[in-house]
Amino acid sequence: MATKTPARSGEAGASPTHPEAGLSIVVPVFNESVGLARFHAELTAVARALRQSRGLISEVVYVDDGSRDQTFEVASALPPDGIDVQVISLSRNFGKEAALLAGLDHARFGAVLFMDGDGQHPPSLIDTLVGHWLDGGYDVIYTAKAHRENEPAVRRLGVKAFYALINWGARQKIPEDAGDFRLLSPRAADALRRLPERSRFFKGLASWIGFRQIRVDYEPAQRLHGATSWNLSSLIGLSIEGLTSFSVAPLRAAMMIGLLLAASALVFGSSIMFEAIFYGVSVPGYPSVIVGVMVIGGVQLLMIGVMGEYIGKVLSELKGRPVYFVAEHTLKRAAEADDRPAAAEAARNAAE
Repeated sequence: MATKTPARSGEAGASPTHPEAGLSIVVPVFNESVGLARFHAELTAVARALRQSRGLISEVVYVDDGSRDQTFEVASALPPDGIDVQVISLSRNFGKEAALLAGLDHARFGAVLFMDGDGQHPPSLIDTLVGHWLDGGYDVIYTAKAHRENEPAVRRLGVKAFYALINWGARQKIPEDAGDFRLLSPRAADALRRLPERSRFFKGLASWIGFRQIRVDYEPAQRLHGATSWNLSSLIGLSIEGLTSFSVAPLRAAMMIGLLLAASALVFGSSIMFEAIFYGVSVPGYPSVIVGVMVIGGVQLLMIGVMGEYIGKVLSELKGRPVYFVAEHTLKRAAEADDRPAAAEAARNAAE
């Protein structure tokens, strides 16, 4: 049966009062109308298998992040065949981090699993992640690409540089290559909901909350259709967003550059004085002055830019604007809802 709830705004930190035992699968989608039915069929098969083998009830929460095609209509028509189906349509494109938060806020079950809807995160791996949660007692089960051999060398170098910078001096490091395909136990999901900031970097926050964590390597599957919407510009923007939202490494780097320049200037000035006093050598003034001014001016602008990014984050937090707005929200419950109490009790006992 399908129900429709009023649209509302998303507040960071909102959470259900008493989430049911079970698994909520959050899937942010953007222009995925062509392959969504096939993806949902694979997800339904996995949900049915989990229900039969572990008594674990599931729901899928599709978050349409302002798609320009028929994604919301296609998602709303997907059948609740063995799995509850929530469909959330945001009022515009707020970005993937906002879509993940919207899914987390609307998840009705205790454990939450995040994955993409383009087919590259294989639904067949969900059973492995659930096994680490229920059998191994892990709270955060994150996935990572087994290798990046098929990616350009420049991109591989950029990934290594990004993780090296963001983990510089961090108490809780983000595992390299960790993706958004991860499962959070009920207490880990609740901890993530309680974080108040609006500028979120889920990869970093999921590592920061701690608890027992384990990595699962996987081979990304081919996209079901189309091409990725991530280009070099958007990847750089996401990297800057993640760095300034989660780490103070850029500020530390700016400070180190300043110290290095100051030390270089001290050494250079000392050498000039030494040569002038003991050897009578005069250094040409114009080139050295121009080069010094350009270097110092460039570094100052760089530092101002870095500080500006952080000031912008502070301003955003002080304004306290909602992270997203919901335009439409539908919920369709699976036909097997009648025996949900028994399945929920079994899942709760297994989780405990």
